[in-house]
Amino acid sequence: MSELPVIDVSPLLATDRGASDLAKRVVAEAIGEACRESGFFYVSGHGVPPELPRRLDAASRRFFALPEEVKAEIAMERGGKAWRGFFPVGDELTSGRPDLKEGIYFGAEEPPGPLPLHGPNLFPAQVPELRDAVLDYLGTMTALAQAVMSGIALSLGLDEDYFRSGYTAQPTVLFRIFHYPPAPPDDPDTWGVGEHTDYGLLTLLLQDANGGLQVRTPRGWIEAPPLENTFVCNIGDMLDKLTGGHYRSTPHRVRNRSGNERLSFPFFFDPGWDSEVPPLPYAPGRRWDGQVDFTGTYGEYLLSKVSKVFPSLFGRL
Repeated sequence: MSELPVIDVSPLLATDRGASDLAKRVVAEAIGEACRESGFFYVSGHGVPPELPRRLDAASRRFFALPEEVKAEIAMERGGKAWRGFFPVGDELTSGRPDLKEGIYFGAEEPPGPLPLHGPNLFPAQVPELRDAVLDYLGTMTALAQAVMSGIALSLGLDEDYFRSGYTAQPTVLFRIFHYPPAPPDDPDTWGVGEHTDYGLLTLLLQDANGGLQVRTPRGWIEAPPLENTFVCNIGDMLDKLTGGHYRSTPHRVRNRSGNERLSFPFFFDPGWDSEVPPLPYAPGRRWDGQVDFTGTYGEYLLSKVSKVFPSLFGRL
């Protein structure tokens, strides 16, 4: 079991709004409490068909079992400004340090265009089923994220469509598949992902049975183990900013100590690219990561963040 709460969000998915208002508000109160306490909770009752995560997991394992040179056929360098594709172990940085993981970056499937982080995804020809699994997953998780955000809106005393009709009317949707080799047992400083907070509004994480996610709470670091048929949900810096720090964007990290390979599937649900971002409620330097105030659009903010994750690639673009 986990120390984090498990929240059944099925009332937020109900189509009969009038009949389920009370149930929705009960769920919203639970979400609000979790956002204030730790910024993390588990989502159950989400309605995601079980075969979809299974398809995604199976196709992902087939991809990461391919030789390195084959995986490199969809390298991020080939995705250009769309920022899509494969990266090898050690290429992604968190807080300036290489992570012990490899992965694939995806986003909403769009035609080529001038906007950074927008465009077509790169899919491996050797694993054709990955394309359908990823695109089906993106659509399903976008609907779930909108529902969870309606619960967050209610928890803040807002109309349940507050985000859906504003910040997330045209959301920025990003998705990653991460593959973690086992961490060296004799090196406690090697992390699959170092300590960080997420950039946007909401993250929904599917993780396999091997675990490794840790969350920093007022009580110290705790484990967030995989629970069957749930997603781990956490809020990001944008929601922290929008609520003036009332809801917490919480540091977390990953170390794969299972002795097995680990897969995780973080889905990021963020404000629209052109949405204005309110100033951070913190004085410069007060955040654990030294984040300073920022004003502008979410797209500008996001570019300033991802440039630090792949600095060499960003410099070429």
